[in-house]
Amino acid sequence: MALRFDDEFLRKLEYLHVVSRRALAGQNRADRLTPMRGRGLQFADHRPYAAGDDFRHIDWKAYKRLNRLLLRLFDEERDLPIDLLLDVSRSMSEPAKFDMARRVTAAICYIGLAHLDRVTLLPFAEALGQPSLPGRGKGRIFRVFEQLERLEADGATSLRQSFRTFAARPRHAGLAVVVSDFLDPEGFETGLKMLRTLGHDVFVVHVASRGDRDARVFGDVRFVDAETGETRDVDVTPTLAAAYAHAWDAHAVALERFCTRYDIGYVRADAEQPFEDVILKAFRLGRFLA
Repeated sequence: MALRFDDEFLRKLEYLHVVSRRALAGQNRADRLTPMRGRGLQFADHRPYAAGDDFRHIDWKAYKRLNRLLLRLFDEERDLPIDLLLDVSRSMSEPAKFDMARRVTAAICYIGLAHLDRVTLLPFAEALGQPSLPGRGKGRIFRVFEQLERLEADGATSLRQSFRTFAARPRHAGLAVVVSDFLDPEGFETGLKMLRTLGHDVFVVHVASRGDRDARVFGDVRFVDAETGETRDVDVTPTLAAAYAHAWDAHAVALERFCTRYDIGYVRADAEQPFEDVILKAFRLGRFLA
């Protein structure tokens, strides 16, 4: 599917900011206020002048009133490092699910680019793929669209191995957004904990589809593991189908509870949902966009 957003939707995205719940800041100037005091445009406070301070920042009007040398302080405006970790394993290959994952990734990327944040796109499956840095500025989104369109869902899933490679790269602490179905035979816990221990603010986008949670067929069926190719012949009865759906629901609940316990942001993105609802409603409810 061609990944393109119409101009009206892009304008809606420009009004949004990616929200980090931690005081994280990058190295470059941008339009994001930080708790740091520096040479921004927005006045924040005064403090007494000390030897060595830049006399150009002295508030001479305050000196006339108070007969004291006070330094004007401004809110520092910095970019936010945003790492977008997109699952491209074979379990994501269902067209509707993979399209949702890529569109969500593109939307978050555009919001970051529009506000001059430093965005890095990192596809992963059983290993971390090559990172892509589209640059700064919203005009770079067309390069992102092209890169996402070229991606194919293939290979097994290993959050632990992929995020271990990610952890080995020299990075500033920032916002790590993981877009995945989290169907990892080794579990999702170790990989997500690894991101937390690196000092990142972690946000999870749980992409799912009806096909994930519904066996859809009854009778003698041969199931094939999408990632390993392992087969299993099963007599699917209504009771077994219900148990299957219950097991998937338990997986989803466990992921959400894990995120709550470890202060990780969580949003569910079902492939059957209207895409704009996911971005403009669900993400705001998840306190990820403002």
